[in-house]
Amino acid sequence: MRCTIALLAWLASTTLALGAEAERPADVASAMAPIMANLRTAASYARTGNVALAQLETDEAVVRWKQLAPNASVALPAERAEWPGFFDWGQERLTAATVALERGDTFAAGRELLALRQAVHARRRHAGLYDLGDCIFEIAPAMEALRVATIRYGEQPAPANAEETVSAAGAFRDRLVRCNEWANGEIAAQGEFRRVIDGAIASSSEIAHAAMAGDGPLVHRYLIELQSFAQLLDFRYG
Repeated sequence: MRCTIALLAWLASTTLALGAEAERPADVASAMAPIMANLRTAASYARTGNVALAQLETDEAVVRWKQLAPNASVALPAERAEWPGFFDWGQERLTAATVALERGDTFAAGRELLALRQAVHARRRHAGLYDLGDCIFEIAPAMEALRVATIRYGEQPAPANAEETVSAAGAFRDRLVRCNEWANGEIAAQGEFRRVIDGAIASSSEIAHAAMAGDGPLVHRYLIELQSFAQLLDFRYG
């Protein structure tokens, strides 16, 4: 029932014509926004081990995906001939994620959801679409690079490893600043967004200072804090 209500509400609110009237790839990519919200929420729940809520979000994504795919496959122009194959592949990823959640394998489910999210974001970029959610999704590699650098620094706080941590922290901070600039006026003014993005930017500077000072425990503390900020940004705005 929840899936049906959510789907009807989405269909009632959207103004996109996805059949033969949808003349641009951007129409289909833009219409995926509700699905992307389901995917990122499901991924967050899977990461924290909340299987039941992850299943609810994945089920809604399946319903929306099946509704969108046939419409987007009708009378496709030549430049969008690859969409049917993409929808088939996406359906396979959603099915794999669903099966993984049913057996309690949150790691495998997260892997499938991430693969689909990456593909959808790539499609959006190809269609000329980019917004705050895309920017936040792209901070994950920078966060991973910082995590690896700080772990290496923790194992051996040599000057070279400190420099690597400082460099990775700077790259991560640059990504955050860029995303802050992509936020529209309404989101940029939200207290929650300001606390998270400003806190992450500040901590990315502090972790660099801690590394230069040779304070391993403080570097580790800031890493945990930054990972929490990154996960929250992805959950709320990715």
